[in-house]
Amino acid sequence: MFNPTVRATLKDAAKKLTGHRKRDFIAKVAEDYFDSSTRKTETVMGWNRESVQLGLHERRSGILCVDNYQARGRRKSEVIQPHLEADLRSLVDAQSQADPKLQSPFLYARISAKAVRAALVDQKGYDETHLPSRQTIGAILNRLGYRLKKHKKSNP
Repeated sequence: MFNPTVRATLKDAAKKLTGHRKRDFIAKVAEDYFDSSTRKTETVMGWNRESVQLGLHERRSGILCVDNYQARGRRKSEVIQPHLEADLRSLVDAQSQADPKLQSPFLYARISAKAVRAALVDQKGYDETHLPSRQTIGAILNRLGYRLKKHKKSNP
């Protein structure tokens, strides 16, 4: 139906647009060349059928849908469980030390993330199923300014 160069030009134009402008463009192409058929547009152009459908609805109603990109993804564990950060600090502060040469602002913790997770369950009363994984606890400790490193015993 389409010349390959025309199809490539339309796809390139759609790539350069975002949000409601892109949906409006692909809906206009669907109306003009594919009789407003989302399936034909998806088959020929390779665009998402739901995006074409939403663009067609926006064109008919005149109401633009707002993209809420900030609400996507999972929130950090500190946001989901507000007391987690304070409890982590109270457990790790006793087991941390400053850099011996004072070359970095980080505190080096002499406790592993696995031990911190176990202490949260034993001492702070957290439920095992609601706690983040060992790797996530390590990432949280890194964000809080702790570095989990093994320390060598000092030789006298």
